[in-house]
Amino acid sequence: MRRAAIFAAAAGLAACASFPKAAVPVTGEWGGRHVGLSLGETSGVLDYDCAAGTIDGPLLPRGDGTFEVDGRHTPGTGGPERVGEIRPSFRARYRGAIRGGRMTLEARVENGVLLGPFTLVKGGEPIIFRCL
Repeated sequence: MRRAAIFAAAAGLAACASFPKAAVPVTGEWGGRHVGLSLGETSGVLDYDCAAGTIDGPLLPRGDGTFEVDGRHTPGTGGPERVGEIRPSFRARYRGAIRGGRMTLEARVENGVLLGPFTLVKGGEPIIFRCL
């Protein structure tokens, strides 16, 4: 009898325990100096001064606002793009933090390049300088 009462009490406490909420993907248009980011629920697209990138999954911040997500980085070249040209693309790990409507973002590219840190504002205009 005592064992059943202890089990019932433990089950009741477990039912009252608060479980962490599932992270909600960050979405929308974000802009800053030298970078623009367009985020959907399942992926994102980056535009840099002389490069482009993708975020290949949802951007899901942790409880403290920090995030890490994999993607790709494609360096740009000066001059026009040639029809059929395939530019090299590298794996990248994007990480940063979101605090209200501000985001810090940096990327470590598999070739050793570190991009950023950038500061972006939700709904802000990207200020991008194109390669010549």
